[in-house]
Amino acid sequence: MSAHKSQLEEAVEDFADHSRLVLGRSAATVRGYRSDLLDLAAHVPTFRHFTLPALRAWLALAVSEGKSRATIARRTASLRGFSSWALKQGHIDTDVAARLVTPKVNRPLPQVLNVRKAGEFVGNAASRDETEFLRDTAMLELLYATGVRVAELTGINVKDLDLTRNTVRVRGKGDKERVVPFGRAAADAVQQWLHSGRPTMAGDTPALFVGVRGGRIDPRQVRRIVEKAGRVTGQRISPHGLRHTAATHLLEGGADLRVVQEMLGHSSLQTTQIYTHVSAERLKEVYSRAHPRA
Repeated sequence: MSAHKSQLEEAVEDFADHSRLVLGRSAATVRGYRSDLLDLAAHVPTFRHFTLPALRAWLALAVSEGKSRATIARRTASLRGFSSWALKQGHIDTDVAARLVTPKVNRPLPQVLNVRKAGEFVGNAASRDETEFLRDTAMLELLYATGVRVAELTGINVKDLDLTRNTVRVRGKGDKERVVPFGRAAADAVQQWLHSGRPTMAGDTPALFVGVRGGRIDPRQVRRIVEKAGRVTGQRISPHGLRHTAATHLLEGGADLRVVQEMLGHSSLQTTQIYTHVSAERLKEVYSRAHPRA
């Protein structure tokens, strides 16, 4: 068998580089694109074979193999992105994949804590000592107050904080920066960590949150801290669940959907809209318990 790459395989590598370097897609997204499209290249080796029937046959094969709706949706998205790029590069004359329909994915509603349980959760870090308790409490308060992702939290430097305005600058997906506000409870916890905890733990690092060796804390450690705090209060919650909780509470408090989109760093308003479904489900729960004729 020839060791040479097919025409489509070479194009897939170029597209992966373009997605990462020009479009600023995350490493995980680029890996997904590349994996999907290299699988396609095994069935469609050249752009001459890159036709709508061939693409539909490839997706149908995935369905027959029992792939999930989410996988089919991701493969369709990979095809559409690649096809659009190939047209601009002059590899094809028409955007072949533009006519593909992305299957709807039934996403489960995110798990959220109610306001009382969220308050209990952020105040019950299961830390080994006082210094770590200050750090862990500040992290939990900031995660709940801002809805930032774990990778964004661990990427925060001390200089990113503005404790006069109670805002923090975070770097999200694709290295996009945004400024996120937080409230008094998170500000107090962060101040305590900065003044009474961090000086005894931090080495020569600009990071806001540090691990036991004095360097920037690892995202896996943050996940463990969140899960341990959940166990203390009898909650099964992940950092992503805490992000869902923050978004839901903002919407229930009257925040505009676009404001929440900006705060969470979602590129599409469609992603943020899932939280409106969460609020609607919670409203139905409350109604069924509270209304005499429910």
